[in-house]
Amino acid sequence: MKRGILFLLVLAAAGVQAQSYGGFAFGVKGGPTIGLQQWEGFEQDPLFKYHGIVFIESITEANEFGVFAQLGYHQKGSAIRNRNFFNNLNNQFFRPPAREFIFENLSLTGGAKQKFSLGTGDSKAYYALGIRLDYTIGTNLDQYTRFIEANPAFAIYPIDDTQFIREINYGLTLGGGIEIPFSEMVGTMIEFTVNPDFSYQYEQPEIPNVRDPYTGNTVSIPQRRIRNLTFELTVGFRFLRKVEYID
Repeated sequence: MKRGILFLLVLAAAGVQAQSYGGFAFGVKGGPTIGLQQWEGFEQDPLFKYHGIVFIESITEANEFGVFAQLGYHQKGSAIRNRNFFNNLNNQFFRPPAREFIFENLSLTGGAKQKFSLGTGDSKAYYALGIRLDYTIGTNLDQYTRFIEANPAFAIYPIDDTQFIREINYGLTLGGGIEIPFSEMVGTMIEFTVNPDFSYQYEQPEIPNVRDPYTGNTVSIPQRRIRNLTFELTVGFRFLRKVEYID
């Protein structure tokens, strides 16, 4: 996987150089993120967060194909909301507030885009495929640590432990969009991507002999393995740099 990402980044750099008669585009983009996770059969609710990305891509003279590299900040994860739990102390159901489980990732992606003309103008539709490498810079799991310790029934929650949280993850980015020029050198873009991880963001083995403070008995915290899947809607600005040779 690392070799594949290195190859795509080298390809992107080579593409910018090899297609220098066309030039390259760069810019910023961002938008909302829908994060999904499944916790070993325990279905989670979506997490609604955001992402931001800087990018560069090669541009041919006909602007029909390009290779790209991009670096982004993405909040991934899932949530629990609107579920009823049973309180053994008063034999009543209660509904806790929504709880979000956030993994903050830096994503480095390299890939390629195939473009198609839209009508008679300069706008382009495209689809893209990239290989992605993520680095986890933080989570919000620490806010649930004491809650889990005091309420073993909620041991389904991920534990704030670096040995369980995987720092390096990898996956794919697949999607498509539209490029709309404002002028010869400035334009906008709208795209939608699906971003599945192949690796586990969180991997915790079964933890036996955990004491239940209510009963005094010991329980086992089941194995927990979590993968990220996100859907992202992105809007951005593109700036072109054309390179021309004059004989």
